[in-house]
Amino acid sequence: MKYKLKFSEEAFKDLKNFDQHERLLIAKKLNYLAENFELLKKTKKVKELKGTKYKNQYRYVIARKIRAIFRIIDNELILLILKIRKRKDIYKVWI
Repeated sequence: MKYKLKFSEEAFKDLKNFDQHERLLIAKKLNYLAENFELLKKTKKVKELKGTKYKNQYRYVIARKIRAIFRIIDNELILLILKIRKRKDIYKVWI
């Protein structure tokens, strides 16, 4: 099952903080996530976030130091990418 990818405005802004090579890697990995979410959620690469206001929020390990936080909107099968940041920064700004 393939999910559609949508990006929040903040996620688009976050992408500007990465160089072109990193942006290509992020795009490739997010497309892989959209195609293989059901498989990936059984691994350590995708983990549901606990203690947030919203249900169905996850983090995805894109690379050793890059993470994406996303939400699933089930009725439309959408992965809404909320943030994409370096590992050291992504959890500091998360509400």
